[in-house]
Amino acid sequence: MAALINCNFEKVRESMVKVLNFGSLNIDYVYRVDHILVRGETLLSEDRKVYAGGKGLNQSVALGRAGLDVWHAGNVGEEGRFLLDILQDAHVNTDFVRVLKDIPCGHTVIQNDRDGDNCILLFGGANQCVTGEQIEDVLGHFQAGDVLVLQNEVNRLDEIMNLAHERGMKIVLNPSPINQQIFMLPLQYVDYLFVNEIEAGLLTDTKSRDASELVPALHKRFGDTNVILTLGGEGSWYISGDMSIHQDIFKVHAVDTTAAGDTFSGYFITGILQGKKPEEALSLASKAAAIAVSRRGAAPSIPTMEEVMQFSY
Repeated sequence: MAALINCNFEKVRESMVKVLNFGSLNIDYVYRVDHILVRGETLLSEDRKVYAGGKGLNQSVALGRAGLDVWHAGNVGEEGRFLLDILQDAHVNTDFVRVLKDIPCGHTVIQNDRDGDNCILLFGGANQCVTGEQIEDVLGHFQAGDVLVLQNEVNRLDEIMNLAHERGMKIVLNPSPINQQIFMLPLQYVDYLFVNEIEAGLLTDTKSRDASELVPALHKRFGDTNVILTLGGEGSWYISGDMSIHQDIFKVHAVDTTAAGDTFSGYFITGILQGKKPEEALSLASKAAAIAVSRRGAAPSIPTMEEVMQFSY
């Protein structure tokens, strides 16, 4: 049965459009703690692990393990060469990843508490060294109908989006970590926008984090965009035009939520590109995220499509 499933995935990979993820690659330093530190506090960590991470890498791994034809573009420092191995093991093409000398790799310091929640300190490093020449070279290999996936962990996002739009590519954006740069981007070019309650509130100038207010606010602000709102334990919403669809979470014992959102978005995109209806894509993404939060680490926690299809709850 497994051989048949893998065979089908390869057929899907060969038949679909190319997906370019122009995104971050980080080294994650994850500290297990009793609780998230507060101002002025010193706390002894119970454990430290080093993982491959970065929202860009995580999403590429999810897309690759789900069976898509994925290409990653970005930059790493010399110490980040092992991140390319992680991508390649997930069937992601790394021809457009540059290894920079004398520039440190992007990295994060993550606190992961006993309930599985986390807080993240991000250092951009090589991720912030994208050049205009690099953008033109990479996007020159893609065409109308191909898909561009972006997060807010690399520089020159506006240039990348403008050129991708000119080439007729579909644009997927997760504006995390959100800052003032997001408000200067050509958001009207975005086809699929992934936001959590905090990002949704900031983008719509809505103080409430409740779905009853965020969903109509997103309808009004992004009427021509497919918006996916993730609300943690309260599930997710697909919002497009006059349509809004809710998906509950699949309850599991959560130990680490670090890559949950990236796994969710990667599998939702996969579902849509495979021709699934939005409600089917939401269900697929929710199952994948449930598996991810039940495991420790970022990229290591992301499941394969075979695991998602066999998931029971």
